[in-house]
Amino acid sequence: MPEISSFLNSVFCSIHTFIVRKFWLFKPSWTTPAYWCSEGNIIGSGIFISPKGVLEHAGSVGLALIIWVLGGGVAALGSLCYAELGVTIPKSGGDYSYVTEIFGGLAGFLLLWSAVLIMYPTSLAVIALTFSNYVLQPVFPNCIPPYNASRILSMVCLLLLTWVNSSSVRWATRIQDIFTAGKLLALTLIIVVGFIQIFKGNYKELTPSNAFRFWMTPSVGHLALAFLQGSFAFSGWNFLNYVTEELVDPRRNLPRAIFISIPLVTFVYTFTNIAYFTAMSPHELLSSNAVAVTFGEKLLGYFSWVMPVSVALSTFGGINGYLFTSSRLCFSGAREGHLPSLLAMIHVKNCTPIPALLICCLATLIIMLVGDTYTLINYVSFINYLCYGVTIIGLIVLRWRKPKIFRPIKVNLLIPITYLAFWAFLLVFSLYSEPIVCGIGLIIILTGVPVFFLGVYWRNKPKCVNRLIESLTCWGQKLCFVVYPQCGSAEEEHSHSSSSHSWRLVSDTAVRKSHQRGL
Repeated sequence: MPEISSFLNSVFCSIHTFIVRKFWLFKPSWTTPAYWCSEGNIIGSGIFISPKGVLEHAGSVGLALIIWVLGGGVAALGSLCYAELGVTIPKSGGDYSYVTEIFGGLAGFLLLWSAVLIMYPTSLAVIALTFSNYVLQPVFPNCIPPYNASRILSMVCLLLLTWVNSSSVRWATRIQDIFTAGKLLALTLIIVVGFIQIFKGNYKELTPSNAFRFWMTPSVGHLALAFLQGSFAFSGWNFLNYVTEELVDPRRNLPRAIFISIPLVTFVYTFTNIAYFTAMSPHELLSSNAVAVTFGEKLLGYFSWVMPVSVALSTFGGINGYLFTSSRLCFSGAREGHLPSLLAMIHVKNCTPIPALLICCLATLIIMLVGDTYTLINYVSFINYLCYGVTIIGLIVLRWRKPKIFRPIKVNLLIPITYLAFWAFLLVFSLYSEPIVCGIGLIIILTGVPVFFLGVYWRNKPKCVNRLIESLTCWGQKLCFVVYPQCGSAEEEHSHSSSSHSWRLVSDTAVRKSHQRGL
């Protein structure tokens, strides 16, 4: 079986290399590794986490599989809307850039605020906890790994990768390249073994009479939570919109990448779940703390160790990819003046955004201590869908405000309307089913309103406040040994964004003083 997996992995990598060389989606620059981050995030850790949550809320195997297929369809609708936005507003930054352009600085700031404090840290926490579960499960085969051991290992992994990303961009991208293979190995092995099981006639749980035998009657709220669990695995479908400026011919390659990737991801996820049910009953899957490990123990025999190792490699690479992209979002937000200017600085020698990485790491460590994996998935998926919906509402608003603007891609209005109808259903019933989890997310987002007015909108701050911010910025620069990427970049950015005046004014002074002091 490992020989088959190795062969298919080689074929997949060869096809991947051909596609990159054929279409050359990204310009040959320092941003090229972002493509590998997309590979590591779209298909990766979520498929090893979400199946249990989807099945638990769906109540039957058949409905769970339908939810996986529908999840791919919803992602496809959202991707088409984002394709129009991506070529109409050809800016990197994805949701953040589109919402800022259409609704103004406050809306863009709130989206950035939620991404920095909720979406990325929570996703990182979930993936880190999954990494520790899969590493520890073979050590504790008959029980759930101890809480403290799981948290400590997750924190060690996160701190290690934060140090790597702070030390060298090259190391971070090499880790992404190497550990992507773990994801490919695990998924290829699961799907191939699943097909072999089906050919042998081991598909009892997939027959209609068994697949739609409900052990509970799911409510509408349960269905909404099942979709939230599944949507976590699909998160990343909008990643290319974050690097639109770095795409070659985005008007052609952005929709092409979407049309290829979403059906492929849906196929892989659906057949991975089918493979799980060829080896496990629903009860066995729900009682498993590491689904892929249980699958390997049942079917791979002596080679069962391949599965936890592969998933651990995949999740390790996923943590690295999320750290890379989340710190970059903090960096971009700071350059626009929506976050403290210290986050827009990089190390003088390593050229890495150390302050942004430390903020992401700290937020993740805090979130890791306050919830279990599946609660955190509901938490982050709710906020993700909220942001997706606001962005797609922006598409309709832009159609109304600027009907004559050039749109290389123009989707039928039924597509965003259909997506928003599903979006409203999902948010309303998720909030009804998990009011505390979803409500906390909304409250955290709304805390960004006073922060925006105090930190960004309020320009004429008292001198004592400016001196305090200047002192904190200087202290942060000395601690992290960071400066702006280019001398004078702050002034250049200031001329392009009036909203950045407040936080950047004092930081320019801080930079000049730091240079005078020999920083």
